[in-house]
Amino acid sequence: MPSLIHLQEMTDKIILGVDPGSNITGYGLVHIRDKSLSLVTAGILNVSAEEDQFTKLQIIFNGVLKVIDEHHPDEFAIEEPFYGKNVQSMLKLGRAQGVAIAAALYRNLPVTGYSPRKIKQSVTGKGGASKEQVAVMLQTLLHFGKEQFYVDATDALAVAVCHSFQKNGKATSGTKLTGWKSYLQQNPERAL
Repeated sequence: MPSLIHLQEMTDKIILGVDPGSNITGYGLVHIRDKSLSLVTAGILNVSAEEDQFTKLQIIFNGVLKVIDEHHPDEFAIEEPFYGKNVQSMLKLGRAQGVAIAAALYRNLPVTGYSPRKIKQSVTGKGGASKEQVAVMLQTLLHFGKEQFYVDATDALAVAVCHSFQKNGKATSGTKLTGWKSYLQQNPERAL
């Protein structure tokens, strides 16, 4: 059974988080019900075998639509691209993000974007946390095994969890933290 995390507001909604990529796009869904957050599912859309960039975009668009149609999320959150030096990579990433957003808008979902630093800060209490630290915190919060999801899927779950915390006033403030223990002491509602 998925773990439950207590949230402030009483609500019942599903949030779809997406970590866009030009080869692998991760998705993760969480359900907020009566002040609790639980895992719905997570996975990836792997388009790395496709050579044509426009075919990749079509597959991402259709894949995100399929996830939306299967799980009926109420809100859509996406990781905003970070700034890189390789212009071609940034262009491909921006296109992947754009078609994922277009799929959400096509289904009339409200869209919110978060920076990678904001996502890490919200989930772990530390904006410079590694992907591994984010995954470990999500495993603790949502009770899933280490091998259950690809890193792109856990990144997408982090986006969904970040969005739920932001929407429910649970975003971590600029409080100084000395590690996981102090984070959990200052955020007891995120501990089991």
